Amino acid sequence: MKKSAFTIGRKIFGGFIALIIIFTLNATVSIFTIDSNNQTIRQTTEIIAPSTKAIDEFLLLVTESKMLITNWVYLQNNMEDKEALKELQNFRYPELKGKLSDLAKVWEDSTQRQTLDSIFENFDELISIEKEIMSSLVSFEDYEDPMVKLLAEESIESEILPRTNLLKAQLHKISTVKREEADQAQTSLVGSSEKLKRTTIILGIITITLGLIIAMFLTRNITRPINYIKKIILKLSKGDLPEEDQKNRKFSKDEVGEMAQAVDGLVTGLRATSNFAENIGKGNYQAEFKPLSEADVLGNALIEMRNNLQRVAEEDRRRNWATEGTAKFGEILRQNNHNVNELSNSILSHLVKYMGANQGGLYIVQDDAVAQEPYMALAACYAWDKKKYIEQKIYLGEGLAGQAWQEKDTIYVTDVPEDYITITSGLGDANPTSILIVPLIVNEAVYGAIEIASFNEFDPFEIEFLEKIAESTASSISSAKINSRTQKLLEESQQMTEQMQSQEEEMRQNMEELQATQEEMNRKQREMEITLQEAKQREEQFLESEGRLQTIVNSIPKFIFWKDKDLTFLGCNRLFANLAGLSSPEEVVGKTDHDFWANEADLYRADDLEVIENNKAKLDYEESQTSKKGEETWMRTSRVPLLDHSGEVVGVLGIFEDITDQKQQLTELEHSKQRLQETEEELSRIMQALQNKGLNIENIIGKKS
Repeated sequence: MKKSAFTIGRKIFGGFIALIIIFTLNATVSIFTIDSNNQTIRQTTEIIAPSTKAIDEFLLLVTESKMLITNWVYLQNNMEDKEALKELQNFRYPELKGKLSDLAKVWEDSTQRQTLDSIFENFDELISIEKEIMSSLVSFEDYEDPMVKLLAEESIESEILPRTNLLKAQLHKISTVKREEADQAQTSLVGSSEKLKRTTIILGIITITLGLIIAMFLTRNITRPINYIKKIILKLSKGDLPEEDQKNRKFSKDEVGEMAQAVDGLVTGLRATSNFAENIGKGNYQAEFKPLSEADVLGNALIEMRNNLQRVAEEDRRRNWATEGTAKFGEILRQNNHNVNELSNSILSHLVKYMGANQGGLYIVQDDAVAQEPYMALAACYAWDKKKYIEQKIYLGEGLAGQAWQEKDTIYVTDVPEDYITITSGLGDANPTSILIVPLIVNEAVYGAIEIASFNEFDPFEIEFLEKIAESTASSISSAKINSRTQKLLEESQQMTEQMQSQEEEMRQNMEELQATQEEMNRKQREMEITLQEAKQREEQFLESEGRLQTIVNSIPKFIFWKDKDLTFLGCNRLFANLAGLSSPEEVVGKTDHDFWANEADLYRADDLEVIENNKAKLDYEESQTSKKGEETWMRTSRVPLLDHSGEVVGVLGIFEDITDQKQQLTELEHSKQRLQETEEELSRIMQALQNKGLNIENIIGKKS
């Protein structure tokens, strides 16, 4: 069909091109304005506003620095402000400085960057002055020194306050400039938005007007022809195919005409589809049908439906075959579960026939205690060379059947070796096409295997069916074996019952004796429980007394310890533990003197052994001791033997006190006495010498008076 030069598509395309041009113009103006606004907003939010905020923070930091250094000078004990000043200098200011420096890199005005650098230099000098003041006023003596305090106050008045005021003035100036930049950006943003609003309104009015004109033109050229197509589609929607005479109507040579022809083709295709659906409904799955095209959804769906129905019918046939077979063999298993041989023959013969096979054999694992390893023997066969296989033993992993036993899995062979097996009849023999071997498994235990040979290949559903029958057969064989063993055990149980009856009287007599013994044991157990309860109470009292005793021992202002006969520490008081370098008295338990005193350990142990061996106390004797720092100390010590209830020595108790100060005082007193005695002797010699010269010391003293 020859197409019109000015088609509907071109008409619509021309109208939309006009609208697109207007929209493009509107979008260009909008994008340009929005981009300009975004740059202004980005400049404000990412540079101007953060810079203004950071400058305000810097201004607050300068003021806070002045306040804190003033408090450092005038408030000696205000440690909180001192720590705050250190944090401001060491952390807050460097962080704010880095933040402002990063923002200043993108400032447009280089003069502002130079001013900010000058502010940083001035504040660094201010911090240096503050640190000098801080280092001069550290201790209490520094604050009490009038000169130091006066110099610090002078630095506050002459350096800190003027420099702080200068910094604040510079920061106020930069802050004012940044706020003016923010106001200018906001004014520019508002003007751009108003301009964008006016442009959008004008272009919107033009777009609406042009759209109405194009809509009216297209309506006159499209709506009328489409009404005809609408009638046909409405009939199709109701399932009514149009009559043949409607196909002879002429259509315009544009897209509407092409649509009408397409509708006619659709009607023809629907008629063919309807006939095909009727054939499928009647079960004629072989009916021919050609879709309208590769994209014919309905036609392809009908073909797929036909194929699915064929497949479902085949699956139903296979499912019914497997269901009937399962029911049939279930009945056979119920009728022959008392005898393994009858069960094997019946199952195998029916199974070969039902599956359309030609030969079969059923092997069962033998419970032979004499054999060194388990094996399978042929229990039933169908059309099998029985003489050849009747005495054959198949061991684990031997041949295909042995391999199926070992792997506990089905083996299916379609390439059968020439000498493996032959199917024989009156007319001759031949190799089978396929061999199927399924192990008899239940609860992971193998009870045997079924081997079937056929001239035909087995389908997967037939293999699956045989595996289910094999599982049921294995369960029945297991039950039959269990019944056989149960019968044997029942006979043995009857024999044992007779023996037990003869022993019952003897057991009854023994039970009477055991009962008497049990009563006596119960009586003794009750007495033991009472004894244990009393012992537990005594133990609790002992622990309580021990706790009180430990408290008393810890309160005695002397060093106390006690050891066993092996001179191992059993305990001590808190003073001794501190002297030994321990955190608690409990840590001394199990240790010896060698763990604490390197030099005097043998001497102390000799004193302890002397007290234990002689069973005699050794009281108030003095001995020296060298501390861990190398200092010599003197102790007044008493050692007494520890006795048990029978008077036997079980350890030693030691008490000593530090008399180093007393020894030093006595030593100094002895030295003083010696010096006094030497002085008196020297004085006596002088007086004797004077007397020898005829001088009287008293007269000499009197004359001087």
